[in-house]
Amino acid sequence: MSISKIQILGIDPGLASLGWGVVEQDGARLVYKAHGCLSTKADMPPAARLAYIRDQLLLIVSQYQPQHVAMEGLFFSRNVSSAFQVAEVRGVIRLSFYDAGLQVAEYLPNAVKQAAAGSANAGKADVQNFVKLLLGLQAIPKPDHAADALAVAICHAFHQGGVSAALAKPR
Repeated sequence: MSISKIQILGIDPGLASLGWGVVEQDGARLVYKAHGCLSTKADMPPAARLAYIRDQLLLIVSQYQPQHVAMEGLFFSRNVSSAFQVAEVRGVIRLSFYDAGLQVAEYLPNAVKQAAAGSANAGKADVQNFVKLLLGLQAIPKPDHAADALAVAICHAFHQGGVSAALAKPR
């Protein structure tokens, strides 16, 4: 019995910088496919920033055809205005993927750290290094938001079951 390959799109939401990363779950292996960051400028009208994010996400879906989408959950922020902006972006993300026929799984930052580095208390550098090692990459993915998005995709793959860190392979 063969297990089909599953494309997983991970998202690290943000208004100024939204990280994305695609991994393929091939049985018990994870294979790196792509990553990037969508950036908007603060001087753009808020609706234009959100529309740009929507349009770019739909292009990514069209190009990589993910079957699963996972997003890092919102955690409490002391900066209320930043938290509201990220909440708006998360709404656009959910709507964009709903329109594309995809459901979005959500993982809190501690769950992502646990899956991607083995500890809920792992630091950003630990997570990024593990992403690099697990996916067999030559360097840590840049920018940081893209590395975080790949960690979210890895977290989703682990929660789906069947993935072993020892079996990750480069693309």
